[in-house]
Amino acid sequence: MQWLRQPPLSLNTPFSHNYCRIRCGAEEILYERLLLSGIIKIYKMAPRKMRNESERESIAGAVDDEKKSEDKFEKPTVGSPEDVNKADQTILTPLEDYIKTASYLGTKVITPTMRKYVYRRRLDGLAILNTLLVDKKLADAIDFIKQYKPEEWTLVCKREAGWRAAKMFAELTGVRIFTKKYPAGVLTNTILENFIETKMIMICDPWLDKNALADAKKVKIPVVGVCDTNNHTADVDVVVIGNNKSNKSLGLFFWLLAREYLKAHNVNKALPSLEDFVGEQLILEEPKKKRVAREKKERDLKSAEVAIEEKMKALVGKADEDNESKQVSDGAKEGV
Repeated sequence: MQWLRQPPLSLNTPFSHNYCRIRCGAEEILYERLLLSGIIKIYKMAPRKMRNESERESIAGAVDDEKKSEDKFEKPTVGSPEDVNKADQTILTPLEDYIKTASYLGTKVITPTMRKYVYRRRLDGLAILNTLLVDKKLADAIDFIKQYKPEEWTLVCKREAGWRAAKMFAELTGVRIFTKKYPAGVLTNTILENFIETKMIMICDPWLDKNALADAKKVKIPVVGVCDTNNHTADVDVVVIGNNKSNKSLGLFFWLLAREYLKAHNVNKALPSLEDFVGEQLILEEPKKKRVAREKKERDLKSAEVAIEEKMKALVGKADEDNESKQVSDGAKEGV
């Protein structure tokens, strides 16, 4: 018996699940290998024969134990079509809202901490986020934010694309907000006149709002952050994944947050529409593949119609020529 991490010689393709051949010069020797705790156990035997019956029984028992251990891991059962459809549905809003606002679009840069949320890349290199994960992470963040009263947390948004939605959210809920420029040291320097104390902050971009993020880490308060594929999430406690560079996507995030926050705190205020938060009309654009297929179909139909019209004109012209020739022949006969 010999214990090795790898067989010493090159192996050909095994002809069963636990047998393999090793060619040593002109001889061909049969080996049996078993994976036990990550170590390959090799038994040297005569060609196509076991050394004795005891080894045959011991190996067969080990193989049976291995099969039993594999059977312990039950295969996931597939539920009914209704359960599958529910798993593919978003929680907060229909999928069309995420598509219209392009909340699933990332950047060409993907950081290691955001790679697990990326579904694939487009042909132009832009990353596409998993929309179900976007919805789930946003729902988790909303559940976390609802625990705080309006005077207990602060919203920071330095990106201009989110100013309109952030201001509307602050007017509805009464949350303190910092746009354009965040006052340095407002959370850490007690000498400042505008010094504030807060239990939680929300930022719209960990890179642009890095000063607020650094102050929050110094005073050790939780941070909720909207992170795109080019952001690092190491210092963000509650991550909201999505496009944080568009007024449409940020408008959708703040609209959903305002809707759920007003419900949780029983604030009787009329919630503006999603288009009011976004600042423009939202149109569900047709996918490029469908648009190209539709345009091709329309061109084919138009060309077919033109071909039919030309064919009909040709038939009518031929019929007129036949009638004229017939009249000429008839007139000639009468004249004769």
